[in-house]
Amino acid sequence: MLTILGFAMIATFLVLIMLKKMSPIAALVLIPALFCVFVGKGAKLGDYVLDGVTSLAPTAAMLMFAIVYFGVMIDVGLFDPVVRGILKFCKADPLRIVIGTALLAAIVSLDGDGSTTFMITVSAMYPLYKRLKMSLVVMTGVAAMANGVMNTLPWGGPTARAATALKLDASDIFVPMIPALAVGLLFVFVLAYVLGRRERTRLGVLTLDEVLVGGHVQEKGTEKDREQAELSETVLVGAGGSGAGRAPGPAAPSAGSGAAVGDDGSDDAGDDTDDDGFQGLDPRRATLRPRLYWFNALLTVALLTSMIMEWLPIPVLFLLGAALALTVNFPHLPDQKARLAAHADNVLNVSGMVFAAAVFTGVLQGTGMVDHMATWMVDVIPAGMGPHMALVTGVLSLPLTYFMSNDGFYFGVLPVLAEAGAAHGVTPLEMARASLVGQPLHMSSPLVPAVYVLVGMARVEFGDHTRFVVKWAACTCLAILGAGVLFGII
Repeated sequence: MLTILGFAMIATFLVLIMLKKMSPIAALVLIPALFCVFVGKGAKLGDYVLDGVTSLAPTAAMLMFAIVYFGVMIDVGLFDPVVRGILKFCKADPLRIVIGTALLAAIVSLDGDGSTTFMITVSAMYPLYKRLKMSLVVMTGVAAMANGVMNTLPWGGPTARAATALKLDASDIFVPMIPALAVGLLFVFVLAYVLGRRERTRLGVLTLDEVLVGGHVQEKGTEKDREQAELSETVLVGAGGSGAGRAPGPAAPSAGSGAAVGDDGSDDAGDDTDDDGFQGLDPRRATLRPRLYWFNALLTVALLTSMIMEWLPIPVLFLLGAALALTVNFPHLPDQKARLAAHADNVLNVSGMVFAAAVFTGVLQGTGMVDHMATWMVDVIPAGMGPHMALVTGVLSLPLTYFMSNDGFYFGVLPVLAEAGAAHGVTPLEMARASLVGQPLHMSSPLVPAVYVLVGMARVEFGDHTRFVVKWAACTCLAILGAGVLFGII
């Protein structure tokens, strides 16, 4: 019974948000509360929610201060050189822009943190997508898939969890998987090329001048117009919610209120009035700190090194880093308040989603639904598939890591699968490698807090993102699995 109710709860949640009948935050709270009552454990709802909040509180703290830290780094210009190079490659060609999105997301994903990747990628690429009227779900989908492949780095989380759960060395899991993961990343770039060609066919290729001054050729115009066009050519990046250097425009809508998007990823709304003022940051903006560039670069390297070496818990590192970055770059209290206010929308949206997700995960785990679902999926595996448990694990990792947290899958399900595989001679290493296959899809799971950074900053509805990305992310996972089998890794 719990198995059926668990799947029904997840299906109800996904259907309602994809049909836009409920907002994600409301669905994450109300649906599990309702199903908790159906299970007959409504009296324990408070305990389940508090358990979920307790388990996700460090993640919420990490995301809050990570958004502040990297928001400040974007404001002061730390990432401008990288973004400038990507944008110089992209020009105003939709094909190059989509490929550039995948490239930038893959490069930034080397830090192992999804929220950081999405902040920098969206900040850099969003102005171009808006000006060219490109599909924003293409941007979010490509970024999520690139980050999902790169998330398998030993310091990214899943590999470390698999190593801990099965008592293995992380390098023994990850290094042999590199060829298969390279195929997965190549698949993402090929997909970016295909989606980019589709966008190019739909929109054509414009000059950079046309894009940055609103998509209209200005053969004749006032001197003021020409000056504005010249100034616009220097636009580098946009930071979500940052007001410095922003061109005048209508007020930005709240995160997640993007235009409706069709199944093919094309925007249904595309007039000029849909320009929400998020037009990028002027390279002459007041928040730039060129004299502190190397300090900020070294601080970021030290922060990422500390994360990888695990010298301190990640939330503590970002808390210290954000406080130090604000104090050094903006020593005056009004300036610090202005920077915090500039990124408050993102902080509030993401932290709210995390705590709402705590209700969902708390009920799913507290009622025992997730355990019954996992046990059922393992039990339905035919006995004849025993010698192929690594392949089965790779396939199961797609739905299981999408419908539950990485902790739930790697510490709850993977050991059971590994034990079943060991009875048929399948090594724990093969099982651990196969368990990484589902990560490109996992990064778009409603239970991953970083995805709300992505859709929030991109002004895309979570349901639109889900409807667009699931099929492509699943294909990316299968490409990794196929390469792993072909190369004898899995």
